[in-house]
Amino acid sequence: MTRLTYRDAGVDIEAGDALVDRIKPLARSTDRKGTMGGLGGFGALFDLKAAGFQDPVLVSSTDGVGTKLRLAIDANHHATVGIDLVAMCVNDLVVQGAEPLFFLDYFATGALDVAQAADVVSGIAEGCRQAGCALVGGETAEMPGMYHKGDYDLAGFSVGAAERGALLPSGDVGPGDVVLGLGASGVHSNGYSLVRRIVEAGNAELGDPAPFAAGKSLGEALLEPTRIYVKPVLALHRAGLIKAAAHITGGGLPGNLPRVLPEGAVAVVDATAWPVPPVFGWLARTGGVEPEEMLRVFNCGIGMALVVEEAKAEAAIAMLREHGETAYRIGRIEAGEGEAEVRMEGLSPAWPN
Repeated sequence: MTRLTYRDAGVDIEAGDALVDRIKPLARSTDRKGTMGGLGGFGALFDLKAAGFQDPVLVSSTDGVGTKLRLAIDANHHATVGIDLVAMCVNDLVVQGAEPLFFLDYFATGALDVAQAADVVSGIAEGCRQAGCALVGGETAEMPGMYHKGDYDLAGFSVGAAERGALLPSGDVGPGDVVLGLGASGVHSNGYSLVRRIVEAGNAELGDPAPFAAGKSLGEALLEPTRIYVKPVLALHRAGLIKAAAHITGGGLPGNLPRVLPEGAVAVVDATAWPVPPVFGWLARTGGVEPEEMLRVFNCGIGMALVVEEAKAEAAIAMLREHGETAYRIGRIEAGEGEAEVRMEGLSPAWPN
């Protein structure tokens, strides 16, 4: 009789144990007040009182990296997609006024490559350090037959907290308020199905020099990780300088900014108010993508939009710059009718070139 083992079925328990050993120091490097225990338990514990909260409301978020993973796998560059994973979750927490507390990841693959997985988790740990949250646990799933060799998928889960009464939006957004935009680091983690189609249409290879980023390959430039805005936005919120905030992900400015505006509000946004990063001009030219479609799919250079009182706008911009952010006045709130909306001004057929 044939005597089969789990390894014969495609699952390497020893590789999983080796990965845990490699990532334990990474997780410890993200410890913060409130963290209890370490990796290895059946569940992760967190002490809200030790973290300094008195009457907290919990805020949770989950997300992935999408088909940007396909580029990372094809380019064999795995060290930054973990930052993307954290960013997509924690940026969604901070726009609600919540401080990210802890993060868990789910890594699934057909056959575990310890070095590849460790690179991914090192990026997750770096994202957690940037956000000030703890990497408290996760799951590595080795599933033969579910993924092609070398492929993997990621999901992230984050929990944050805000004191009751300190959640965003504040509820007093109205005509005369200013819309600020925080510069994006690149495409971030949305629209990569279109990005990949444009790369194909342009007969480009990921190893080619990037036409829009000197000294980088196309793959490196397109894999620039999502910017994490947690610390500067929290600083503004705690200073009483924000009324509302929107993470600009899939749907762009037109799809995300209305989510934090009251009924009857119109955000009038000037498309010429910020310099659009060259990557978006390249995508638009190479793919023949119309301006309206660019705005609907990509962040187009604005990764976070904030609504502030006119009288506090300059103070907010100054504080953001102190925290290393590039901030622009990109619009204003006007009165309208019906559901909240964004009205773009300054678009031309050649935008965003």
